[in-house]
Amino acid sequence: MSNNKITSPIQSLKNLNVGIIGSGTMGSGIAQVAATSGCSVKLYDANKEALRKAETTLDKILSRLVQKGRIDAPEKLRIQNNITYVTQLKALSTSNLVIEAIIENLEIKKKVFSELETYVPNHCIIASNTSSLSIASIASALKNPERCIGIHFFNPAPLMRLVEVIPAIQTKPQVLQDTTEIITNWNKTVAVAKDTPGFIVNRVARPFYGEALRIYEEGLADFATIDHSLKSLGGFRMGPFELMDFIGNDVNYTVTETVFTAFYFDPRYKPSFTQKRFSEAGYLGRKSGIGYYKYDANGKKIEDHTISPPIVSDTLKTQIFNRVLIMLINEAADALFLNIASAKDIDNAMVKGVNYPKGLLAWADQKGITYCVTELDKLYNEYHEDRYRCSPLLRKMAKEHKTFF
Repeated sequence: MSNNKITSPIQSLKNLNVGIIGSGTMGSGIAQVAATSGCSVKLYDANKEALRKAETTLDKILSRLVQKGRIDAPEKLRIQNNITYVTQLKALSTSNLVIEAIIENLEIKKKVFSELETYVPNHCIIASNTSSLSIASIASALKNPERCIGIHFFNPAPLMRLVEVIPAIQTKPQVLQDTTEIITNWNKTVAVAKDTPGFIVNRVARPFYGEALRIYEEGLADFATIDHSLKSLGGFRMGPFELMDFIGNDVNYTVTETVFTAFYFDPRYKPSFTQKRFSEAGYLGRKSGIGYYKYDANGKKIEDHTISPPIVSDTLKTQIFNRVLIMLINEAADALFLNIASAKDIDNAMVKGVNYPKGLLAWADQKGITYCVTELDKLYNEYHEDRYRCSPLLRKMAKEHKTFF
């Protein structure tokens, strides 16, 4: 490929040619989003059987939408006709935008990007759907790294409104602008994040899992009690252990380990031996039938009615909820302190990316910044561990009597 200047690929947002690499759940979901928005999509996978499965699954999804009255039969056909299934990477040669959604392995992604660049035109934006890997490192595999950007969807892509857009240090401003316009046109909410481990959501959300696991390991409460505390007092749709089972303990643990390593082993992101052992045992959650809970063949949690629910005091529930929440608030504040994203984008990301009941920075305002600092200092004074250090931004705001919004 030549090093010609990259121009905007956007001539008509409705007639954009989009390539998707990987026909798994995420890749297929992104293809559905793009096709629904009127783009001409080519979904690539070297595995023909995987492509057939993706096509069958999409048909079932769209048929359910028709049954529910969300779309009509002609709309279903239009979406399906917008997607072509291909087994050759060079079939993406007419793409204006290519989004990779394959295994979270840096070397494999770089190899695919390097080959892809030999086929696509110079104006084509090449994006990765990685949830935690360095966009700068992925971009380095390209001769034209300025065309590379992160476009991180959340699962399931057709339903989750948030998309994190992550420019690398090599990314041209025009590529960021074009990408933001494209994703916005797909009826998604864009949150622009700095290229740091975990971006916004997978960084800020770590205490939701990590502190819950720590509370369990200390013997303060069991899985069900911790989940109940977060849902009943905080309004979270799923408790941390339910959510880890939904995501998959192997996947969730790997993200935590990746973020921990990428942050030079900052103790705030230290993985849990409990989750590591569950993952090693194959207790992955819904997909394996057992995790922190047991599930039937349809992924529905099996309730053991022979065991009486534990009697939990309101004091313990409040203690659990406040401890997890204050750690989440601290992480969100530190992300703002380090200019990972704007306050608005951080709160939008947590509400629309992982369905939190409200933005964490808005929650901090509601609880009171001084309260947040006091509670964090209590934890630090009790444990003397760096994981409980208060963000400098929270401490500064408390002194100046400021709020986030």
